[in-house]
Amino acid sequence: MERWPPAVEASGDHYCRVVCGDRIDAATHERVQRAVAALQAADLEAVDNLHPAYATVGVSFDPRRVTAEAMRVAIAAAAREAAAFELPPARRIEVPVAYGAEWGPDLDAVARHVGITPEEVVARHARAGYIVHFLGFSPGFPYLGGLPPELATPRLPTPRPRVPAGSVAIGGAQTGVYPQATPGGWRIIGRTPLPLFDPHRPEPALLAFGDHVAFRPLPPGTWVEIEPRQPAASTRDAVPAAEVVRPGLLTTVQDLGRPGLAHLG
Repeated sequence: MERWPPAVEASGDHYCRVVCGDRIDAATHERVQRAVAALQAADLEAVDNLHPAYATVGVSFDPRRVTAEAMRVAIAAAAREAAAFELPPARRIEVPVAYGAEWGPDLDAVARHVGITPEEVVARHARAGYIVHFLGFSPGFPYLGGLPPELATPRLPTPRPRVPAGSVAIGGAQTGVYPQATPGGWRIIGRTPLPLFDPHRPEPALLAFGDHVAFRPLPPGTWVEIEPRQPAASTRDAVPAAEVVRPGLLTTVQDLGRPGLAHLG
């Protein structure tokens, strides 16, 4: 269902949702983009983060500076102006991918599930155009819309404890790229040499909300170039910040968050 102007819902004492629809499609994504543009232009006091998603925009704010109801009213006023915003042309990012073999261990399983050859899976996956709906799960992980419906494949029954950085994968009706080596349950069909996230870059995430993405298959002879091109971990990342002397059963360690960076995932 289309929602225009978007509805605004309070979700606790420090968070509101701007609801732009209930579908995952290009039209809803455009409404989300306009809502983000309107909220950025409004520059509302006390807002910490704007976090776009498939059909909503999350707005977190400091409840010590404004009440949830006052913020909901302010957000709703800004959202009513969203339709007037002109969107800039989308960035177009090409992502080279080595499909199959050691880089895509689930490619054959995906092909069996959808009833076509591995080569046809690659051709259809690479032929499609994709939109970055948002970043989430881990820093820089893009949730991409545009996977051909015939390639939809269920996630693994048991997630892998470690998915290599750069892995291109299919999970249900979605496709995405793992920026770091993390656990994951999506079906890995290839890998890219591009570093998707580097906290030491001025713009840490290679891809951003609203980008258009195309996958380009790498010739088999160039697959060996992938491993050396993956960035080495910075020595700065290895410096300990704290030492746990005696942990409790339910002890957690949390920082104060990173205001303004929720859109990076």
